[in-house]
Amino acid sequence: MVGLTPRVDYLAGFCCPLGGLAAGKPRMLCLGAEIFLSTGSELVYVYDRERGLLTAVYKFPGQVWHLELLALRRALYVLCARRGIYCLSLDQASRSVSQDDGDDKDDGDDGDSEDSQDGEPPSSVIPVDPDACVLPDATLCTFTVLDDVLITLAQGPTQWKMQLFKCPCPGEDPRPRGQIGEVELSTCIPPAGSPREPTAPHFLPVLCCVSPQGSRVLHSHLRGSGGFTLEETLFGLLFGADASLLESPVILCGLPDGHLCCVVLKTLVTSRLAPGDPKALVKILHHLEEPVVFIGALRTELLAEDVEESHSDCLVALGHHGRTLVMKASWDEAGNLVPVLREYCLPGPVLCAACGRGSCMYHSTPSDLCVVDLAWRGTPWDPTQPDGSPGGLPSLLCPTTLNVCSVVTLSVSPRAPEGGAELLALSAKGRLMTCRLDLNSETPCPTRVTAANTGQKIKEFLSGIFTVSERVSSLKKAVDQRNKALTCLNEAMNVSCALLSTEEGPRPISCTTTTSWSRLQLQDMLTATCLLENSSDFSLDQGWALCVQVLTSSRASELDLASSAVTYTIPVDRLGPGSRWEVTLPLGPGEDGVLDLPVTVSCTLFYSLREVVGGALIPSDSFNDPSLDEHSLDVLPEQEGICLPLSKHTVDMLQCLRFPSLATPHMQAPGPLSPASDPVDTFLGACLGPGSELAGPASLQAKYLPPSVAAIKMSVELLRATLGDSHSGVSLCCATLQWLLAENAAVDILRARALSSVQGVAPDGTDVHLIVREVVVTDLCLAGPIQAMEIQVESSSLANMCRAHHAVIGRMQRMVMEQAAQGSSPPDLRVQCLRQIQANHEMLLREVHTLRDRLCMEDEARSRTTAERLLQVYRQLRSPSLLLL
Repeated sequence: MVGLTPRVDYLAGFCCPLGGLAAGKPRMLCLGAEIFLSTGSELVYVYDRERGLLTAVYKFPGQVWHLELLALRRALYVLCARRGIYCLSLDQASRSVSQDDGDDKDDGDDGDSEDSQDGEPPSSVIPVDPDACVLPDATLCTFTVLDDVLITLAQGPTQWKMQLFKCPCPGEDPRPRGQIGEVELSTCIPPAGSPREPTAPHFLPVLCCVSPQGSRVLHSHLRGSGGFTLEETLFGLLFGADASLLESPVILCGLPDGHLCCVVLKTLVTSRLAPGDPKALVKILHHLEEPVVFIGALRTELLAEDVEESHSDCLVALGHHGRTLVMKASWDEAGNLVPVLREYCLPGPVLCAACGRGSCMYHSTPSDLCVVDLAWRGTPWDPTQPDGSPGGLPSLLCPTTLNVCSVVTLSVSPRAPEGGAELLALSAKGRLMTCRLDLNSETPCPTRVTAANTGQKIKEFLSGIFTVSERVSSLKKAVDQRNKALTCLNEAMNVSCALLSTEEGPRPISCTTTTSWSRLQLQDMLTATCLLENSSDFSLDQGWALCVQVLTSSRASELDLASSAVTYTIPVDRLGPGSRWEVTLPLGPGEDGVLDLPVTVSCTLFYSLREVVGGALIPSDSFNDPSLDEHSLDVLPEQEGICLPLSKHTVDMLQCLRFPSLATPHMQAPGPLSPASDPVDTFLGACLGPGSELAGPASLQAKYLPPSVAAIKMSVELLRATLGDSHSGVSLCCATLQWLLAENAAVDILRARALSSVQGVAPDGTDVHLIVREVVVTDLCLAGPIQAMEIQVESSSLANMCRAHHAVIGRMQRMVMEQAAQGSSPPDLRVQCLRQIQANHEMLLREVHTLRDRLCMEDEARSRTTAERLLQVYRQLRSPSLLLL
């Protein structure tokens, strides 16, 4: 068959999604002049080949996975994903689509029209009634119908389950009457989804019926339903004596894990009445070690002249990656009949396959459609003579290319010309076409050149050019996508290495966060500005994104930080070397008008492997591999990308304070944030008139209760070592206040006015007073008094005082850690004094526990005195006698 050139004719074009159809789900069946076609969507098309038009389009409630056609009953069985099996009567389906509405007829180039590729169904679509579902089951993956038995295969949590149902007689309700058999097959891998709704398998299993020679099952019925008949000798060798004596059909099952197993139908029907293990009914024929995508049968030997009816003498199974198993009967050295199993390797991955009436098998790969001839050219087989044994199997299979690409489903047409074959094929772009082959091995004699055959040769030549051009274009697109993905991955690897290898000093890619107040939608809003600066020699291009996570103090104690934090993901358009990019995000307050401080802002660079590599794994061309569908991205890491931490910044009360009294008239700072007013308070205030005020809890506390105070002391020497030369020209008190508010937007005004105390406004509108003054600490150091600096925080709001005090302590801790790293040592202290201070604090803490327990037990009258004493103890604890050295 070297140089075999098919004649390709396009019949029609069908709807397909962008990127083309993927193999594994499309199906095609023939009944006379009608072609039943499913492209893997929820639509099933009926195309009349003689009239050249689309006669019906059925819309099912889910994706169509499998079709079975019963010619004798004039019924079409359809399996919908996660729905079940539907039954349509072909005699009742008389609605058709006119040629003007469908415009799907293709006489050569209409398949390229936009109407056939826009992904929209034809105008006349017949919705399938939900009552047509004869077997609802969300776990079904495939099925087949044999005479009066419906065989299904379902995907369980850990195993595949085969079930048998009794089909009704013609004219009755098409629903199965009941289950008559069940058996579990080999273990399957549990799906990745939830147990209630598992994800679709990467590969659908293959199910077909094999009948022995002389069986009561009609050969035409088997061929119409996807089954076939084997010679009695091979049937008995493969499936055993029980199947031969019972003349029972055998169910062959090819699983996605590579198992090829069989079940004798009649033994499975009676398995419920027979004792023993039901799993013993399952026989494993072979393990291909790759998903089984096709099972078929061929006639590889010539028949004797007196033999009229031919049956297949060879069983073939194909794996997804091209591994082929051929099973045939042969004689051993002792003269006994034995089964021969031989494996071959064909080009892969295999998208679809079909067996012809003779010895030819056709299979499609992403780049070509090939034909393999398994014919045995010896003498006819005489079972009574060992010398006339089957001639064995070829040592090597040599596929012949047909120069047709992107075929996702294939069927052998019953209209095969004598000495040739006709294939019905569906391309990945939704084109239905016929491929006529001349399988005669003899070279035809030269014929006289006429105008008619010259035109035909030109047409065939142009069709071949179009097919090759389409193939080259798709391959070039796939190569370009892979090269682009490799370039992006190389750039991402360089960026990752540059960031991860930098332990000390400035980072090549940095992100700094600053805060400021702004007016958004008639409300004061605290915003964070993240400045991403690229100082490296690489570019941040496609796939990079800046992830900013905002975590408030109230959520920091929650167990699930990932669900409580708010994360903003902003794609980076393009950031070349030396470029900067700013992102501004709101921090608060929220809808309740409260800004919960402190707030932690974490910046991370994220590189999406799915965005960059996904296009290369699933190229949007016509050569889709079913293993590289959306499920194939499971090979990527669980997080689907690379995370590179950049910075972490804490926004505290000292950064959020505003100082309206310090602003100049032409640069007036925005007013303090007013909490959401209560409608009742607003009404009462209007009734009281101007000059009146409500005696609410907040106003009473600010008017009559003393402010909450906290203080902390630190040595002057420690401050001077920390500030260095930055405080030259101003007093140490002013320099200390400027150091505390260094990250506040008003620090420049503080430097200009040289203040040692300042009154600010918290985000909720209450006052916060910061006072820095010099004090002398005696009786602590052996060398004498110590000059110290006291930082005092006052506020009418206890919560705001605590937040500001916490911010001051945080700065002190960082300062002490930096000085300790430099090896500075504190002066000699009076140990007895330190012990006394510690004892006093322990006594206060014990008193706090006692007072809190008493509050839970006393009545309202007594608890007031206890609460006042508890507040006094808290004030003493917030102003300790300790000194930072």
